[in-house]
Amino acid sequence: MFEFEIQATSGRARKATFHTPRGTVTTPMFMPVGTQGTVKGVSPQELLDVGSQMILGNTYHLMLRPGEELVRQHGGLPGFTAYPGPFLTDSGGFQVMSLGHMRTIKEEGVTFRNHIDGSLVHLTPERSIQVQEALGADVIMAFDECPPHPASPEYVKNSLERTVRWLERCLKVKTRDDQALFAIVQGGVYENLRLQSLEATLPFNTPGFAIGGLAVGESKEEMYPMVDFTARHLPDNKPRYLMGVGHPEDLVAAIGLGVDMFDCVYPTRTGRFGYGLTDQGRINLNKASMRTDMRPVDETCDCYCCRNYTRAYLAHLMRAEEMLGPRMLSLHNLRYLHRLVEKARSAIETNTYVEWATQWGEVYFGGALPEWFSEALRASSNE
Repeated sequence: MFEFEIQATSGRARKATFHTPRGTVTTPMFMPVGTQGTVKGVSPQELLDVGSQMILGNTYHLMLRPGEELVRQHGGLPGFTAYPGPFLTDSGGFQVMSLGHMRTIKEEGVTFRNHIDGSLVHLTPERSIQVQEALGADVIMAFDECPPHPASPEYVKNSLERTVRWLERCLKVKTRDDQALFAIVQGGVYENLRLQSLEATLPFNTPGFAIGGLAVGESKEEMYPMVDFTARHLPDNKPRYLMGVGHPEDLVAAIGLGVDMFDCVYPTRTGRFGYGLTDQGRINLNKASMRTDMRPVDETCDCYCCRNYTRAYLAHLMRAEEMLGPRMLSLHNLRYLHRLVEKARSAIETNTYVEWATQWGEVYFGGALPEWFSEALRASSNE
């Protein structure tokens, strides 16, 4: 049911198909984030139109509002949201970090102060799986602790060991065969702890593995050696998911290191603030110079926004605080990332990934490739 088949490779980059109960997706792929059962401002049909393949839902937020039982009554997230394709739900583990000022961690689980009404909420591995089974996603995540950055080696070690124990509890209570549970490798920015997490996690042989605990405040120079090291040790025949990562340069670098799946709120959040993504970098539609610019956001883009609207019109919408502006920029930004991974897949098919990524980086970074980016591409070539 959850077969992962590699179609082509180029260095360590790979193109593959991943079969799920609600359809087959092609990797590498970017997954839009629908935290509360919606990708903010973008309809399910628009998501399909821009090339989305799998959408994320958030266990913690949907558990609180509207509650997983109502979602179950709709037949799970596809019926609730009207998005017909595959879903992935996170476990609530990211909120263990992001809501650090509102929670207490114990071996049993985590107690949160509900951000909506202040009541206490208990989330354990068992409760996380119960909620995710009700939400009905195709891929569900093991409940983990995502440690903050910076964190001491002692803290990260205790955290990853607890995460492994929680993984075992998640697998023990999981009942649905039509959901693939991915384990999460932690270890922060410490290679020895990444190795410890890998050695403890890989024997569970889950249908896929996630690289967690990165893009939480560390530098790119700290992050990419960990992506490189972790991806090298993950099975070739399972999908690899780099959690919470979605900047264009991160996708291009990490695909080179063998990562298959990505998610991030970045394209829609940055769109709501008036920014559009392009190969030349991010442009700011709030700038005065945009008010008379007759070009589309991206002259090479095929999205509805770029086919119909000028930068001047979008700048007007942002100034007038009309909701169409953030909606169209969110739509374009999602299409940009989907087009980016489509180009990556084409380069993998022709075994020219590093060459394509280098050329893309020269444009994106204005001719001066950062060392971390160049190092990731060198590591891709040195299989």
